[in-house]
Amino acid sequence: MSRRLAVLLTGFAALAVVMGLRILDPFFVAQMRLAVFDSYQRIAPRPYEPAPVRVIDIDNDSLARLGQWPWPRTLVAAMVERLAELGAAAIVFTVIFAEPDRTSPARMANIWSGVAGQGSLAAMLSALPDHDEVLANTFASAPVVLGFAPAFDGEPAPPPVKFGFAYRGQDPAARLGDHPAVIGNLRSFQEAASGIGVLTVRVDPDGVIRRLPLISRVAGRAFPSLALEALRVAQGATTIIVRSAEAGGGGLAIRPGINDLRVGGFVVPTTPEGEMWLHYTEPARERNLAAWRLFEDDAAELSSEIGGRIVLVGTTASGLRSERATPLDPVEASVVIHAQAVEQMVMGRFLERPDWVDGAEVVSLALLGVLLTVLHAYFPGALVAAVSGVVCAGAGWGASWLAYARAGLLLDPLYPTLAAMLVYLLAGSLQYLLGERERRRVRAAFGRYLAPSLVARLAEHPEELRLGGEIRELTLMFCDIRNFTALAERMSAQELTGFINQFLTSMTDVILNTGGTVDKYMGDAIMAFWNAPVAEPGHHLAGCRAALAMRQRLAELVLQWRSDAREAGAFLAPVRVGIGVNSGPCCVGNLGSEQRFDYSALGDPVNVASRLEQQSKVYGVDIIVGEETKRHTAELAYLELGLVRLRGKEEGVRVFYLAGDEERAREPGFTVLRAQHDAALAAGRGRDWEAAKTGFDACRALSGGELDALYDAYAERVATLRRGTAGAGWDEAVRPD
Repeated sequence: MSRRLAVLLTGFAALAVVMGLRILDPFFVAQMRLAVFDSYQRIAPRPYEPAPVRVIDIDNDSLARLGQWPWPRTLVAAMVERLAELGAAAIVFTVIFAEPDRTSPARMANIWSGVAGQGSLAAMLSALPDHDEVLANTFASAPVVLGFAPAFDGEPAPPPVKFGFAYRGQDPAARLGDHPAVIGNLRSFQEAASGIGVLTVRVDPDGVIRRLPLISRVAGRAFPSLALEALRVAQGATTIIVRSAEAGGGGLAIRPGINDLRVGGFVVPTTPEGEMWLHYTEPARERNLAAWRLFEDDAAELSSEIGGRIVLVGTTASGLRSERATPLDPVEASVVIHAQAVEQMVMGRFLERPDWVDGAEVVSLALLGVLLTVLHAYFPGALVAAVSGVVCAGAGWGASWLAYARAGLLLDPLYPTLAAMLVYLLAGSLQYLLGERERRRVRAAFGRYLAPSLVARLAEHPEELRLGGEIRELTLMFCDIRNFTALAERMSAQELTGFINQFLTSMTDVILNTGGTVDKYMGDAIMAFWNAPVAEPGHHLAGCRAALAMRQRLAELVLQWRSDAREAGAFLAPVRVGIGVNSGPCCVGNLGSEQRFDYSALGDPVNVASRLEQQSKVYGVDIIVGEETKRHTAELAYLELGLVRLRGKEEGVRVFYLAGDEERAREPGFTVLRAQHDAALAAGRGRDWEAAKTGFDACRALSGGELDALYDAYAERVATLRRGTAGAGWDEAVRPD
């Protein structure tokens, strides 16, 4: 299996795990998602805007001015009358009047009737109107909305129906939990009220209220929430329209259910379960009106605060308030939560997580996971993997935040982050393991032939190694020991092995230190090249420097070998080498058979380099360089040897003796030698044999014995040409390869 395919399969497996988690949506992830949504509200809560909603607050000041709670029902009735006179569109009670008023005259008469001498007082009290009856009559004359709480224990009979439901799509009753009983108001109050709504809020496992059920089922019958019923009564509407996903075309909905509710002129988006996400504001004092002000403030002033508004009556007084935790406040009063729900519906400032969001998140998660996996497979590397993971996770968080801030949409940023992390961990770990295996393979394959720095570079960037062969410009070298047979005859097998190993090790060190690649060993010979497998722009100069360093290293070895031989009482024959250096385009790569292959090079420049090494015997010099290599390293110290016709080539190859480095090339003595050498060659090519002989003799003297063998060869050629036929030229007489 290829590395890329393995990474793709691993990434897709990680994606499948995340997709499965997304569909199952375990509890701990759901709670983390809710915590993220809470943080969004804390960072950017819904700004409070003046809305036709007020809270009539039974606060500490109101209790101090009007008496302790519970107030007599006549006082509550007076408050309702006052609100109706001021033009309230709906008067909504978030408190439940579940028991008769203990301060009603009839109840007080029963108390006083048993007291001696108070019979007349009891009779007088019995003649007064009942407080609950007064309140019921007041409710009947005002747009009052009462609340009740569904329960499993309590009054089995549901409240009377004040509304109608119409369904577009399927009846969502099956998605709503049913409660068999209620905790509600006195029956007379319920009959008199204009609306009846459910007080229940959705409390998540962490105790925070984030959603409000807008429709609930009690004793098999659907009821609206208190906030939704307040909106209906305020508009004088009679019907609540429930639109489900089937009617709304929710193509991406994973959990189809309710889409939205329409009440009069308002449309309220919901979750599939018919809940509304609550979008909270920070505390706003403008929202609340102390209850005592209804009785003490001027009507004209109050009319601007109450007229045409939905007012919710509740308490924030210490010890009486029902406290709930919200994303913004751990002790928010329940009446304020209901008031904020009504504000959202009236102002149209919703938080939404529609039915299509689940499907859209699954699709986007799949696309994101595929993208990450493909990036890991086709762009390996820790940096690319880390950056792509961070970018994708950041894109998920950025899109989630923008959706909240710009459109009030709640999009989950956790699963994209989880996908990025899991794909990165699994695919990245596999990439690392496979990369490490590749690096070990590269080290094993090239550790003996390349410099350690090049092996490390290939191990980190194996893409630079193109397996199977490629055409690349190379500088090639062949090195061979001269008269090796004569040397070997004077040594035992053990001595010969040590000699060869020491020679090859030393020469290999030089090659590797100059960035070369050892292609192969052939007995006492070495083949090496530069510019592969790692590109080396200065490969021509590197090959030449290696040849010069090998000359120097051999001189040091010879001194050591002679010293060792003297100590052993043995004789060491002269040790000389021939080196050929040439450059040109070659095919380089893993060459061989399916059973065995080596990293090697093929091509005519390889053959030429080998022939140049052999020509060193003819010219009596140790380093011969081809014309292409010399052209790129003209700053070195060269002497032209002539034009050589190599086997298999019709045209001659101009070759050069590498005498030294740039410093040698600038030496005055070498400058004179090169000028004299070139003049002698020109005389030979011009068939001026006497001038050629004289010139080469002068070169011999100038070289100080370094090039005696070369100038002996030239002297022999001059003598031969003098005796030869008139048609023979200097270069034509060169000994063929």
